[in-house]
Amino acid sequence: MSAAEQEHASASMPRKPEMLSNAPEELLCGRLERLGEGIEKVVYASQHWVVKRERSASAIIALILIWKVLRKVAHVLPSRLGDRMMRRPSRMIRLARVLIQPFVLAVPRSIWLLTHAGELWRVHRTRDRRGARLARTHLAGTSLIPERVVFPPTRVRVRGWPGWLVVSQADERAEQTLYQRLVALARLRRWDQVEEWLGRLLEFRQAGWQRGLFSMDTHLKNFGVIGDRVVLVDTGGLTKRWSEIERRLSSEQAAAEPHTELGLQRVLAPRPDIAERFNARWKDVVNQSGVLRNWPER
Repeated sequence: MSAAEQEHASASMPRKPEMLSNAPEELLCGRLERLGEGIEKVVYASQHWVVKRERSASAIIALILIWKVLRKVAHVLPSRLGDRMMRRPSRMIRLARVLIQPFVLAVPRSIWLLTHAGELWRVHRTRDRRGARLARTHLAGTSLIPERVVFPPTRVRVRGWPGWLVVSQADERAEQTLYQRLVALARLRRWDQVEEWLGRLLEFRQAGWQRGLFSMDTHLKNFGVIGDRVVLVDTGGLTKRWSEIERRLSSEQAAAEPHTELGLQRVLAPRPDIAERFNARWKDVVNQSGVLRNWPER
């Protein structure tokens, strides 16, 4: 192996997060903005770093109940209000969660666990914890996920409730999601760059397979952009179980137009030739033989 290859291999090997004696200064200057949220956590950010607040079990179950109701009634709400609420969490959903959570707390958790909402909560929790563990073991310190730093427990101020958090780690902030980058480039009609980023997505997936990991969540909002690289910002969908991988590959191979499944139908509508080339390359790469070509020896 040449010196350059050895340097590249060393840089791609997982390593422990950097330990700092103090939290990054910008986390302590002013209130951190609320960057986004999911079922499991809320994310706050400074200019270069993000920190996360884990939701309680009752809050997660309340949100699951809200999403279940929204899916059933979204099509009858006026002006596609339901669809907009499902695509992007809103103050209305936050208010609904605050109103519903006391009723969730009033019911013993053992009863909730017997319901479909409780089952979904267990699935979310299990996947989130497993994905985080796999990322720590196989991806920490590589270019495939944002850089992480750890530091002594530190109190930081955040916008909105609860007003402050105690955190002991922070992740590098992505410039934007991959979906946002593609939308912005398409608006500027920089189609060569659109195609370049789509190619980087496929290269990113293959790099993950080479480390024995497969992401079940391929929505482009789960991927971020930092510099010229694609990074995984939500590790909850990571798995190395072949039974799960085979089921997911069967689903992806059944899709006639992968770009549509990724939410790129409107983005690539002006350039069907790019969509066609991407779909062909996706189908050539994202299949069982393509994964096995990159997978470590089992």
